[in-house]
This record gives sequence, structure tokens and C-alpha cells, in this order.
Amino acid sequence: MQKIWQFGIAGFVLFLSAVFFIGATQLPTDGGYAGIGSAFVPYVISGFLALTGGLLLYQVATGGLRNFTDSVAEMVVDYRGGLWVSAGVLAMAALITRIGFVLAATALFVCVARGFGSRLWWRDALIGAAIVFPIFWLFTLVLDVNLPRLFNDWL
Repeated sequence: MQKIWQFGIAGFVLFLSAVFFIGATQLPTDGGYAGIGSAFVPYVISGFLALTGGLLLYQVATGGLRNFTDSVAEMVVDYRGGLWVSAGVLAMAALITRIGFVLAATALFVCVARGFGSRLWWRDALIGAAIVFPIFWLFTLVLDVNLPRLFNDWL
């Protein structure tokens, strides 16, 4: 029974690789002045997933996935952590146009950190903001990508 699930995991990763590859073929390949088109990254991801799926398939065929537990009953599922991460993603999607990218992404960081067990929300907010501000400035000032303004056009 364990081998079936392991083949299923390897097959799913290979399936994802095929989906990304087919999606990449639908994107324009002209690179313009940069020389790299919009399909480049999906092709790289597709190749990485194909390599990973192939390695997983090789492991399953040669004795099974290494360090893979056979008993699902032994696994502990942390539903609260998953709910915190899901709430953070949904909150960012709902708030990004209202409070801006920086605050929404910082809230996402706080929720994900809480989902992974952190209890100091103020520390997580400071770390999240320290990560998000440079990303915002990189995208808006250097790459000229329009993200929702810092604090909903307040800054």
C-alpha cells in the first residue's frame, strides 16, 4: 500500500511538471531587449519539477522513498497552523487593494509565522515589514512593476 502512495506522489509531481510545461508553451517567447521571454521561468519550473518527479520515481522504484513513514496514524496534523496560513493568504487577497501591499504582506507574514508556532506577533510584524519594504521598493522603483502603494496611497 505504501508503494502505491509513493508512486502517486512521484506521478503527481510529474503531472505538475507537464501542466507547467503546457502552460509555458502558451506564453509568448519573444524576449524583447532582455532576451528572456515570459515563458522562461515556467520552463525552468517545469524542468525542476520533472527532475524532482524523476528522482522521486527512481527512489520509489529502488526501495521506496527514504525516511517516509508507513503509518498515517502516527502523523499529527496541525489544523490550526494550516488555518493560520490560509487565513493569512485570504486576508492578503482581501486587503491588498485596501491597505496596500506592504501592510497586507506584513499581515500575511505574521499569520504564517503564527501558523508555524510563533507567539510574538509584534516581532513577526517587524521582521515581515523589514522583508516586505525592500521587495516593494525593488518591484516599484527598480523593476517598474505597479504594486498597490505602501499604505493605500498615503505614502
